[in-house]
Amino acid sequence: MDLITCVLGLLALLADGIRCQGVYAPPSVRIVHSGHACNVEEERHTERVYTIREGETLELTCLVTGHPRPQIRWTKTAGSVSDRFQDSSVFNETLHIAKILRTQGGRYYCKAENGLGSPAIKSIRVDHIVCVCVCLCVSDQHVLCCLCVAALKKGRFWITPDPYHNDDNIQIGREVKISCQVEATPPEELMFSWLKNGRALRSSERMVITQTDPDISPGTTNLDIIDLKFTDFGTYTCMAALRGGGIPEISIDVNISSTTVPPNLTVPRGKSPLVAREGDTVELECLVSGKPKPIILWSRADKEAPMPDGSMQTESYDGVLRVVNVSREMTGSYRCQTSQFNGFNVKAREALVELIVQYPPTVEPAFLEMRQGLNRPVVMTCRVLRAHPSRVLRFEWLLSNRLLHAGAFTEHKDETEYTIRSLNRDGWGEYTCNVINEAGTGKCTFHVTGKPYPPEFYYDTYSPLWQNRPRVYGFKLQWTQMNPNTVDRIVAYRLGIRQTGLQRWWEQEIPVEGAITKGELITHNLTELIKPESYEVRLTPITHYAEGDSTTRIITYSGESEPFHCSFEEEPICMFTQDKNDDFDWTRHSAATRDTKYTPNTGPSGDRSGSKQGFYMYIETSRPRKEGDQARLISPFFNVAPKTPYGITNPPAYCLGFFYHMYGKHIGTLNAFLKQKGQTTTEGAAWSLTGNQGDRWKQAKVSIHPSSSFQVVIEGVRGPGIEGDIAIDDVTLEEGECRDPPPNLRSSAPPAVIAHIWLLFAALATTLLGGQR
Repeated sequence: MDLITCVLGLLALLADGIRCQGVYAPPSVRIVHSGHACNVEEERHTERVYTIREGETLELTCLVTGHPRPQIRWTKTAGSVSDRFQDSSVFNETLHIAKILRTQGGRYYCKAENGLGSPAIKSIRVDHIVCVCVCLCVSDQHVLCCLCVAALKKGRFWITPDPYHNDDNIQIGREVKISCQVEATPPEELMFSWLKNGRALRSSERMVITQTDPDISPGTTNLDIIDLKFTDFGTYTCMAALRGGGIPEISIDVNISSTTVPPNLTVPRGKSPLVAREGDTVELECLVSGKPKPIILWSRADKEAPMPDGSMQTESYDGVLRVVNVSREMTGSYRCQTSQFNGFNVKAREALVELIVQYPPTVEPAFLEMRQGLNRPVVMTCRVLRAHPSRVLRFEWLLSNRLLHAGAFTEHKDETEYTIRSLNRDGWGEYTCNVINEAGTGKCTFHVTGKPYPPEFYYDTYSPLWQNRPRVYGFKLQWTQMNPNTVDRIVAYRLGIRQTGLQRWWEQEIPVEGAITKGELITHNLTELIKPESYEVRLTPITHYAEGDSTTRIITYSGESEPFHCSFEEEPICMFTQDKNDDFDWTRHSAATRDTKYTPNTGPSGDRSGSKQGFYMYIETSRPRKEGDQARLISPFFNVAPKTPYGITNPPAYCLGFFYHMYGKHIGTLNAFLKQKGQTTTEGAAWSLTGNQGDRWKQAKVSIHPSSSFQVVIEGVRGPGIEGDIAIDDVTLEEGECRDPPPNLRSSAPPAVIAHIWLLFAALATTLLGGQR
């Protein structure tokens, strides 16, 4: 195929609107580069490499997620990024270096932190341009075609003194083999030549030149000097060039003399074991000597695990392995060994460096609310999960800033307790347990109070409304009390009511006779409500010693039984609550306020009606979420009431409906459960759907048949990656069976996407065939 014809054909396709996309890494911090060239290095390496010409403009953009907004800092391997631009640029999302110099190549790090968890770090290696590519990408993961203009990359050499005798020294009368390797594009156009002391060298019986040794990587030439003589000492130069010219040659000088010294590898005194604290920058060091000096390869010695930069082996020219923001997972043994490149190649020398990373104690619970009645005991326990060093751990118990008790952990004990023998009002407050080691402090926090829990309203599915007079109506208010026996007996409720939109509250007390049992239904009739006004109702439990937490709801007159409908437009989200026993929470959001740097290619661009100002609930699947994590949203209680005074003969039917948006290549599962009063576990999923359903809202309807008061649980399960945001909107509950419920189908890739890919293949094939004629 004619190279120019193919390039022109691909450029024509690019002109029609096909753009080349880069390969994004999945962590919450990722780096993208801007440039006109596709980077073939990313196809051949596990690490991210970007190539650029000297004198061009380098732009690297750090895409981050997190709340609160993380702070960003760019750093380079040697410390600061560069002195060629303003210092404030290192704190921007986009790093900009105009007219980059050859000396400014290397590894660039983007570090994001917001004070929650460990900082997120991603790196990219910037090399000088080795290949100018014209690429056509079908997707962001598969390169369909990449043609490269001719180029050469830096070469390497190694010396094998007397491979038959396994001798480490270069000796007169023995054989010496000099190997030279160069990467070229295209590789079949590569040519080699050898010089000795600047003069051309030809292959002979004693000086045997071979190119591309089948036992070594392609692009290799060897010079075998048989029966080494004193006159053979000197400087040998390996010259690499491409047929046709146009690309500068590469030359590698190798000096063979009696002073050539085999390599030696040692670890400096005091450098192993090396102790560091989590978050520090550490340097593991191996001293290497020899002439010529070899490259050092670093790898994990204690387990099969990648290095901090993500590769299995890391090269070092000075014998130093620099690790930025060291973490506890990096503790272990590291092996440094001589490479065959740029030095001797007889047998590898190696040494071990032990790295010990200290980190503050990790404790549980991080926060716990404890409610208790007066004159009862309260026991608080702070448990250490892990810490290093763990031998000397101290603890402090404080109330506010007042020290209550301090001490040290005994051997084989991983928890400390503090007991309030008899709780009184002075004992209410925030208790803190600090667990301390050399690396820092872990903190358990306990909020101790005697305030009652909030009440829980019932949402009656049969109309609790009645009409007294033409313009006046009443409402039957129903609720239960959360954990009534935890604190002192509730003696009354303070009822507040006001018209929606007004400031003034009318309040009254509802006395309670006797103790309230868990799950007991309490009722109170509201009268003299004016049609068609809606009202906000607030209910606060009261004991002899304190007021508890309040609960509010909205009452609206409709004239008939009104279905439950929640569009999540108001902050209380219709009394839905987050399950405290799941892995993470649903998030209320609108497209108008959502961060522009959120994960692309997943989630809705508006609410169910298409409004960017409208709100919906969704699960955010970015870091630190992992596959299988669950988020559950629990509805308020719905009361099953009989239509006749004779009670419930058959379980009534209700239709649960909601809109869902499941778009992204990593979509997990969306489930809907029925949870009945008194049951400790939920029943099997009443509705379930898995996988990508396309970038659009769809409606789900399912009939449920509760036999007692019930709640609806909506569960989102995180899929295998970050492009797995699931959203819901407009949840409804109506009496009766669902009419014409939509099918519960599992969709595959949209046909339009498949057709588009086939069209791309057809267009490319036509262009390439035309270039062959």
